[in-house]
Amino acid sequence: MMPLTFANIGEENIIKKIGGNPETKKFLETLGFVVGGIVTVINEICGNVIVNIKESRVAISKEMANKIMV
Repeated sequence: MMPLTFANIGEENIIKKIGGNPETKKFLETLGFVVGGIVTVINEICGNVIVNIKESRVAISKEMANKIMV
C-alpha cells in the first residue's frame, strides 16, 4: 500500500484505504473516493494531484492525496 501521491501518472490504482478525520473521509467520499474504487493520476502540478475517478476529473491537494492509499 502507498499514498496516491506515489502512484504513476496514467496508471489505474484501486483505492485500498482512506485515512484522515471523519470530515476529510466524508469529503473524499462525496468526490467519489471510496475503498475499491479505481483512480488514475492524470497530472501533478506543484504537488497537487489531478485524477480521474468515476468518469470525472478531480484536483486534490497533496495533503488529501496522501490520505488515499492505493
